[in-house]
Amino acid sequence: MPKINTSLLTDKEIKSFNSERKSYTKPDTNGLRILIQPDGRKIWEFVYLSPTLRKRRKTTFGTYPKTSLKEARNKRETYAKLISQGIDPIDEKKEVKIEEKRTLESSFSNVVNLWLNAQESRLGKETFKRKKALFENFVVPVFRDRSIADITHKELTTILEVKAQQHPETARRLFANFDDLWRYACSREYCNINITANIHRRSTLPQPKIKHYPKITDPIILKELVKAIYSYGGHYSSKNALKLVLHVPLRASNLVTLRWAYIDFDNQSLTIPRAEMKSKNADQRDFMLPLTDEAISILKEQYLFTSHLDYVFHINGTHLNQESPNMALKRLGFGDEVNGRKQTIHSFRGTFRSLADTHQREHKCSFEAKEKVLDHSVGDKTERAYTHQAIYYDEIKILLTWWSEYVLKMVDEVRK
Repeated sequence: MPKINTSLLTDKEIKSFNSERKSYTKPDTNGLRILIQPDGRKIWEFVYLSPTLRKRRKTTFGTYPKTSLKEARNKRETYAKLISQGIDPIDEKKEVKIEEKRTLESSFSNVVNLWLNAQESRLGKETFKRKKALFENFVVPVFRDRSIADITHKELTTILEVKAQQHPETARRLFANFDDLWRYACSREYCNINITANIHRRSTLPQPKIKHYPKITDPIILKELVKAIYSYGGHYSSKNALKLVLHVPLRASNLVTLRWAYIDFDNQSLTIPRAEMKSKNADQRDFMLPLTDEAISILKEQYLFTSHLDYVFHINGTHLNQESPNMALKRLGFGDEVNGRKQTIHSFRGTFRSLADTHQREHKCSFEAKEKVLDHSVGDKTERAYTHQAIYYDEIKILLTWWSEYVLKMVDEVRK
């Protein structure tokens, strides 16, 4: 019959155990023992019979004296209770670690970061910047380290209602963002239910008021605008950006971040990589426009100032901020929406499109050509699959030549 150890270790004994050439152990009781290594380390070990595997298993409780004798015995008692309940302590410890990792990964702030990172390459820089700021400043501070699985639809409803009082349009975008975020979280198994499906959108969000961008189309006011831009005495980058957008109706973000690498003076053309356009469909070609003589003249003037730099419209060490030309327009007296005298960089697109329709008989260009100038998608998905490669380049050249001449007539009338 094997000898049963009934004596308990003491701190004095443990300290007296010296290292030997080979490792050896000294038992305490109920499976607890201390292992003395040749290098002098003393490691607590717990040996037990697994209630699930029905075999002998071993785990450690740290080193002595960092883990004291009392702490080692307390851990042994904790493990013994688990064993008595039919739970294997080693497996339980692994499950706890997995759960802790899952909890950390499913924290709202972490899921939001992963979701945003997955979109960064697909969204325009300004769009991504606004979306990230909205969540970081308004949403993440509310939930932060809570698991996304624990957030309720009532809590989201409250956030949406608060934002709706401040900015109705932002609240509607936020609802769409929440829906996409929870779909992402469900697909990555951070939660099981898309709680936005339980939000009654119609009663939570105000009905949108359709509001179009203000734009100047009245010939008299437009002539005043053209005069003001051509005689503007501000920074050359702001002035030439405004002059160029008069003739080439680019989106604000594409205008201010225009690079010299995109300009071909020899062929009088402009080509912006598809990845920088609002529509980033990989099946579409890069955005390409012919440049009129006046557009080339404006760019050559700007070339004198910034040809050694990356961006065409360069100011204060980087590209022009898109609010700078908008502020210039306000200073020039074109910020009065009530009296039809408000214009922004984006408004030039609407001005061009409206007047191109009004003067259809003069240029005789197609609807498709007018839309392609603005990089708008034409037709349904099936039609676009066949027509998206047709860039109507020659027809667009005719259209933009007509448009430049239309603008320049106003400049000439002002100069007379």
